[in-house]
Amino acid sequence: MRYLRAMNQALYLIPNLLGETPVEQVLPAYNHDIIMGIRHFIVEDVRTARRFLKQVDHSIDIDQLTFYTLNKHTKPDEISGMLKPLEEGNPMGVISEAGCPAVADPGADVVAIAQRKGLQVVPLVGPSSIILAVMGSGFNGQSFAFNGYLPIEPDERIKTLKKLEQRAYTENQTQLFIETPYRNAKMMADILKACRPQTHLCIAAGLTTADEFIRTRTVKEWGGKLPSLDKVPCIFLIYR
Repeated sequence: MRYLRAMNQALYLIPNLLGETPVEQVLPAYNHDIIMGIRHFIVEDVRTARRFLKQVDHSIDIDQLTFYTLNKHTKPDEISGMLKPLEEGNPMGVISEAGCPAVADPGADVVAIAQRKGLQVVPLVGPSSIILAVMGSGFNGQSFAFNGYLPIEPDERIKTLKKLEQRAYTENQTQLFIETPYRNAKMMADILKACRPQTHLCIAAGLTTADEFIRTRTVKEWGGKLPSLDKVPCIFLIYR
């Protein structure tokens, strides 16, 4: 195994893959070197993290690593203790389920604690579905807002979609949001129902993978021509 001779005592934010994509296609070699020097990882899902690390380098001895799980079920008072190895002088890594840690991700909680404690935080370069979607949409990239998941209840979701659409028009701001893959079809139908015919909708799915799909059309143009994306991670963007 190859290790860095010296690493900063820092919390490294390590981007994960967005799908079945060769590591070398989306991650710089520098990330590999950083990962090879870390023994303690804070991860959203241990199984996913182990698989990702093996993709980065098959020679990694997973059993020699320590994993701390940080997800929506983690109690707030448990998070601070995860940074003990870092406080003792060891570099640590944060790995999200997909994409960049701490962006629409529970990793933000441990980063906030590290900042309060005056510990060094180092974000690494890698794929962010949010940024990639904005780049490929043709929408305003100087002012945009990521709104996460919208309400599940139909009436509330329609109201929220109308509010986001209004912000796109009045604030000249691109609005982004996501949905659980199996509800993508319902989300697309609701957007067409709630938004004005001239409003632009970009659907960005499977980013960085062989099946990548990024299309921008008006709501009227999307009518009757929606793609089938029931099992694909997807981001929706609306703009005036």
